[in-house]
Amino acid sequence: MNMSIWEERRFEEQAKEHEVRSPWERDYARLVHSAAFRRLQSKTQVLGLGESDFYRTRLTHSIEVAQIGVGIVRWLKSKHADSLEIIEALPPSALMNSICFAHDIGHPPFGHGGEVALNVCMRDYGGFEGNGQTLRILAKLDKYTESYGMNQTRRMMLGILKYPATYSDTISNEAYGVVPNQLWLCKASEQKPPKCYLDDERDVVDWILQPLTTIERTKFIQTEEKYDKETKARKHDKPIHKGLDTSIMELADDISYSLHDLEDAIALGLVTRTGWNEYCESDEHKNLFTDCGLDASHVGNELFSEASHVRKKCIGGLVHKLITSISVVDTGLSGATTSLLKWNAVMEKAPRKMMDRIGDLVRDKVIKSPNVQQLEFKGQKLVMELFQALASDPERLLPASTLLRYCQADKTRKMRVICDFISGMTDEYATRMYEKIYHPHKGSIFDRL
Repeated sequence: MNMSIWEERRFEEQAKEHEVRSPWERDYARLVHSAAFRRLQSKTQVLGLGESDFYRTRLTHSIEVAQIGVGIVRWLKSKHADSLEIIEALPPSALMNSICFAHDIGHPPFGHGGEVALNVCMRDYGGFEGNGQTLRILAKLDKYTESYGMNQTRRMMLGILKYPATYSDTISNEAYGVVPNQLWLCKASEQKPPKCYLDDERDVVDWILQPLTTIERTKFIQTEEKYDKETKARKHDKPIHKGLDTSIMELADDISYSLHDLEDAIALGLVTRTGWNEYCESDEHKNLFTDCGLDASHVGNELFSEASHVRKKCIGGLVHKLITSISVVDTGLSGATTSLLKWNAVMEKAPRKMMDRIGDLVRDKVIKSPNVQQLEFKGQKLVMELFQALASDPERLLPASTLLRYCQADKTRKMRVICDFISGMTDEYATRMYEKIYHPHKGSIFDRL
């Protein structure tokens, strides 16, 4: 594989004198020092912020995903030591860290409630999707350069391209429900965006995919129609393929979500032993653990032990079990000659089913719980009303730097500037700005957000 072309950046930079870092290490440094990465410390992962300093935010989640991602790469190098092609294709640690650190920076305040809110507000202006916003931040919005964002390497950008198809190519209007006059009363389940990148970044993706052959590009951006399993209702289309680095990052993300979020939920009493028994020790599901050489009851005893170090050791053991069940396989992408498209990391079926069942437990007992959903709904309302206020009189309400971008944007992209501004907010910043605009307290011109 011609590595040099994947080390290129959209904006050619003059190398610093005595530069000793690789291109991937420079990517990593830019992310660590970026405002977008720092803001993850104040963005909701699953649970609301400010109630405890114990559980995970999007920042700690991203750090843990990176640690697991690098661990997966190390395992794959060992597992496939006899395949020079695979070894050469696997990403260096600095690159894997960068991709994992970046994977959530496009997510707006208040988790999926904020994502749904911005997608509704942007429905007539190209929509909104958190992963697509990640690409936008890296390629255009971050302040490292004037017009090219962090100006990351081509391979790093390919790694965070989870869904290589545009909003307009994946959207199905049938998948959306009715939007009431009061936007914030819409049902979040009926307003989820398609998995995509935003149309405004089509030029960026064209540059990322430039080294591919015409056949590879055509195949790589293919989508498939999706339907609800129960109702058979039409859903948004979804891209079929992803790159090698992306497949590793996604597995690391799934492992962290299912196990580390479970650890938080148990520590906070949101998942109980009864819930574990129901989801993982029932006759229907305990075989998911048996198939992996584990005993669901023994795992439960360790997870719900009063000794926290026992739980920590159990979580670590489960993470190890999942990592060592991953291998690199041929994607089956017809005509693929580029290693980054030819190979994907895949988890074996039995561990995957076990992990997904644990993820179902977290989703149903925590994410779908009334308390979490009420906070998500509150965030949804706050983001929508904040957007409406700023869009109604931007010259009056936008801060100076954002107003300058707004005035410079053409007519079709002015709403995108407002969307960029809100999506970059932390939960706390969005709340304080909302209160400053809407709450009838005295306030002061010297109040700082």
